Amino acid sequence: MLRLRMELRRLRSWRMAVLWGLLVNVQAAVAADKAVGDATEQLRGWSKLVEQRLFQVGGRVHTAVGYTLSANSMIVGEDGLIIIDPGHAPALSAKVRTEFERISDKPVVAIIFTHGHGDHFGGAAAFLDEGRDVSIWARQNFGAEMRANSQAGLTPWRRPAETQGGDLPPEQQIRFNGPVQVMTPQQRAAMMAQGARRMVRPTHRFAEQQVELTIAGVSLKLVAAPGETSDQLYVWLPEDRVLFAGDNVFHTWPNVYPLRGASRSLRDWADSLDKMIQEEPRFVVAGHGNPLLENAVEQLTNRRDAMRWIYDRTLEGMQRMMTPDDLVEYAQLPERFASLDYLQPYYGSWEGTIRQIYVQLVGWFDGNPLNLHRETSLQQAQRMARLLGGEEALAAKAQEAAQAGDPLGAAQLAQHLLRLQPQRMEAKRMLADALEALAQDTLNMPMRNYSLSYALQLRAQIVQQE
Repeated sequence: MLRLRMELRRLRSWRMAVLWGLLVNVQAAVAADKAVGDATEQLRGWSKLVEQRLFQVGGRVHTAVGYTLSANSMIVGEDGLIIIDPGHAPALSAKVRTEFERISDKPVVAIIFTHGHGDHFGGAAAFLDEGRDVSIWARQNFGAEMRANSQAGLTPWRRPAETQGGDLPPEQQIRFNGPVQVMTPQQRAAMMAQGARRMVRPTHRFAEQQVELTIAGVSLKLVAAPGETSDQLYVWLPEDRVLFAGDNVFHTWPNVYPLRGASRSLRDWADSLDKMIQEEPRFVVAGHGNPLLENAVEQLTNRRDAMRWIYDRTLEGMQRMMTPDDLVEYAQLPERFASLDYLQPYYGSWEGTIRQIYVQLVGWFDGNPLNLHRETSLQQAQRMARLLGGEEALAAKAQEAAQAGDPLGAAQLAQHLLRLQPQRMEAKRMLADALEALAQDTLNMPMRNYSLSYALQLRAQIVQQE
């Protein structure tokens, strides 16, 4: 029986590797014929803001960006080093350590995790040496978001990879955080397994709103700052006026609703930014990307005020019994915020934020009585086909929409057709074409990536059918 299980596991692994190669080859062939939209060009420009580089932030702080998926920082103390957010993978974080050692050969004496996302703590083992004690600090509820997903049985699942573009070929990947890594499912699983084996957990957790510490002669403060995660903290270095914001600051609109699924409070996030503003930092180290070396308080203030504007405007519209669809238009940011590049919906989206506020406050029912009596997706497709005069008429209308430059209309109609005829290759091809066209004009990276990954899977199915 054990031998049979091992053989089945080997066969599944082989099939996954074959499918991965098929997906990449198909997408690479299709990508060459696709025009690149303005939104994609803007996203590529955004991604070029981050190059592999070391920043000196003040006198004794050094931050590495572009080496791992998060920004990795080192504070040089009197007799030791403090590492903040050591990155996501030991092999990549080891390169960061090598760079830091060129600056100082003092030993690492402490590590601080700003929150429990693996891209900020998974590489910690690279900064540890056998026989040397290192204190590792985090909030008491460290890992709360990931733990909730795991307890719900949602780990692992495909959405995280698809929203991050991990399944896309290199020429279609856009990364802001760090180096593009093209990995098969097996390689990704192996990296996760290695990370799990070398997992480093906090040795010190705090439940208070803040704690003041002196480490290696460095006075610093750790402050609870719920935002992108409920376990978020920021690190304040008062003598240097440097603030390490974790993922509460990132060169984009905040990701209040990640497409992979999570519940984040925009109100808490704005309140945490307000606490940061009160510190009056000169420099702010973001969780991803380059540190804020100029106008840091101004940028924090604009972020806070824009987030509060959307929150208040959404509540105002809800009082007027607007549905989420209406609110998306009603609560659009005013020009003074919408024109700022660091508030563009590159990663988080304005629309997703508004919808998330609505769901968090009143739940899924949007006030439309017809949504209390919804048909299934199949029933809706059947109704659409009847209205248009049959399934072939539905296919013709989808093709007409595509030819008329209406990819959303084409996608909606093609999706109805696929629900009626799940194996129809023409419908899969039309839906893939439409999703790729929509993706090219989508400024939000996770929305773009998910659309392209979905299209990639459709094209792989077509090749298998052929």
